[in-house]
Amino acid sequence: MLPSWVPGLAAAVVFLHVLQKLAFPYFWADLWYLLKVVRYGIRLKMYEQRGELFTVLDRFLSLANKQPQKPFIIYEGDVHTYQDVDKRSNRVARVFLNHSALKRGDTVALLMSNEPDFVHVWFGLAKLGCVVAFLNSNIRSTSLLHCIRSCEPKAVVVGADLLGTVEEILPSLPEGITVWGMNDSVPQGVTSLKEKLSMASDKPVPRSHHVASSLKSPHLYIFTSGTTGLPKAAVISQLQALKGSAGLWAFGCTANDIIYITLPLYHSSGALLGIGGCVELGATCVLKKKFSASQFWNDCRKYNVTVFQYIGELCRYLCKQPKREGEKDHQVRLAVGNGVRSDVWREFLDRFGNIKMCELYGATEGNICFMNHTGKIGSIGRTNFFYKLLFTFDLIKYDFQKDEPIRNEQGWCIHVRKGEPGLLISRVNEKNPFFGYAGSKKHTEKKLLCDVFKKGDVYFNTGDLMVQDEENFLYFWDRIGDTFRWKGENVATTEVADVIGMLDFIQETNVYGVAVSDYEGKAGMASIILKQNKSLDLEKVYEQVVTFLPAYACPRFLRIQEKMETTGTFKLQKFQLVEEGFSPLKISDPLYFMDNLKKSYVPLTKELYNQIMLGEIKL
Repeated sequence: MLPSWVPGLAAAVVFLHVLQKLAFPYFWADLWYLLKVVRYGIRLKMYEQRGELFTVLDRFLSLANKQPQKPFIIYEGDVHTYQDVDKRSNRVARVFLNHSALKRGDTVALLMSNEPDFVHVWFGLAKLGCVVAFLNSNIRSTSLLHCIRSCEPKAVVVGADLLGTVEEILPSLPEGITVWGMNDSVPQGVTSLKEKLSMASDKPVPRSHHVASSLKSPHLYIFTSGTTGLPKAAVISQLQALKGSAGLWAFGCTANDIIYITLPLYHSSGALLGIGGCVELGATCVLKKKFSASQFWNDCRKYNVTVFQYIGELCRYLCKQPKREGEKDHQVRLAVGNGVRSDVWREFLDRFGNIKMCELYGATEGNICFMNHTGKIGSIGRTNFFYKLLFTFDLIKYDFQKDEPIRNEQGWCIHVRKGEPGLLISRVNEKNPFFGYAGSKKHTEKKLLCDVFKKGDVYFNTGDLMVQDEENFLYFWDRIGDTFRWKGENVATTEVADVIGMLDFIQETNVYGVAVSDYEGKAGMASIILKQNKSLDLEKVYEQVVTFLPAYACPRFLRIQEKMETTGTFKLQKFQLVEEGFSPLKISDPLYFMDNLKKSYVPLTKELYNQIMLGEIKL
């Protein structure tokens, strides 16, 4: 016979279980996630205390030794094992060691599309202790020159398909920069890296070339448009690279997973979370040169993909594809990324099966991240008491008209209530540092808020507005400042305005993003004032933007105004313009739409507007 206390204990356990489910429904999910974060932090601390600064590259070298024949990268059907990538990157290191003046700590810019050699060059240069600057393969002309100048590289490595882009700016490159092309035939003034690789040794270079002196030392520069101005080179330390590489592991990926990467490697998502994540796991990645909605699921089936990376646009494009038989016939179990809308999220799951969507949030240069470990639709993550101990962040009130945080009579920032949108800021301290940008210190200082809640405190300004609900789930609400997101890319409005302003008939340009039904992010719109006695040349505006801007940054709409409103500090007023959008039903100013077939901007009529809103015309 059972002791008399057993039924009472059983009843108490059941009661506590029910209470936990009702009062703390996410307790175990939160605890699991917290333990993972703590476990990873302890691991890094142990390496540090033992004097072993173990970097992403060190992890890769360890795997190349332990599992040399395991596929690391599958690209267009070709398999590159861990040993293959190790040896090819050794060749890269040997070429620069023997044929250049590069030394430890020097910066090398990399302009390359998604391909295995992107990783070979990255790892090869890292083996020499160089800092690699990833250049956006879409930019050209003055924007590309700006990026190269801002990171001050000693060399630029260019993919075969992008040599023409660099040839245009060769005469304008700063003195002392050598250019290496990944092709046998290269323009004058460019050295063929491919030719030298064929003759180079694949023997390892001594570890002394790359051993890290500190986890805070720079590993990469990844360009981000930030909140104002031209692209800036965000400093990615060895520590940030390690943290980024732990993302897939934190969501439950393992060494047995096959990860599909279609996002560009010049972004932190593709490089750190994707390639770095595969290295952390010891997994295999299927690398795609460019995302293709029509080939996506065929690739997943062909390569037995179990995990893929996404941005919101990618999921929306997949949902827009014509329905086919057997769309749930695949092995994908996880999708990791950011920016998917709730309606697209639901449609995606309904159509393509039981895939766990692992939404996350994190700025390239930021010191804060969130991970939606519960799968709550629409949320970027969740906070709790324990998370706040590890990462100090707050949501504060923001004045959209003045474009600055609201402060009280004492000069302190004001917390928002739950359910109210607020600017996300994150405390900068020893535990969560902000490494800033290469070049001018003013760019770094602009991203910091000082004396926020007390004298002397410093916070990183994410530039993003968030909402926290009653259950402590966080939701992305909007962006502030002079940046908006379109086609999965950040568009710096001042860069676009500068390009349009080069035209001799333009007096002033104000660029902003406008919401379009069924599209992620915001489409570009430029409000223009013409010079006196000058007429608008729509074909010239079209030619100017497509020549000097990447496709995603070209304004889809133009608005011609007679004058522009400014703020008290003489900044161009965008708030009202954004609110008014691009509707000819609301706006009396002349409006124009970008027509790629006619290679010009054309009048935005009510009929054209209706076709755009109904999805009959694609942007």
